[in-house]
Amino acid sequence: MYCKNCGEQMNDNQAICLKCGVKTCQGEGFCANCGQTVAPGAEVCLSCGVAVKKAGGDYGKYDKIVIALVCFFLGGLGIHNFMLGETKKGIVKIVLSLLCGIGSILALIDFIRILMDKYEVNPDKAF
Repeated sequence: MYCKNCGEQMNDNQAICLKCGVKTCQGEGFCANCGQTVAPGAEVCLSCGVAVKKAGGDYGKYDKIVIALVCFFLGGLGIHNFMLGETKKGIVKIVLSLLCGIGSILALIDFIRILMDKYEVNPDKAF
């Protein structure tokens, strides 16, 4: 496995790249399979032919359709955020839904971003 940010070779069980400090599978400049440079926006590495995983669209053990449906029906309560490990964001949506109903609007935005593969899972962000 190679770092997608700097191209440095990594062990399969590393959590971050020791050269650049970026989390595993973060970055878009290099192929995780062969370590060669990947063109911006490319879907396939031209060196080894392996599909390049996009930043968005990685929902862990859940399918995109499942996350989209949960977001549509229960998104105002932040349930999809809890499923994706985004606890802070889920709590913010629950509070906003209870106080002023804005959580549903945020869930609709998340729903559209999930369908367009623009949603990025980031457990560290609260919004």
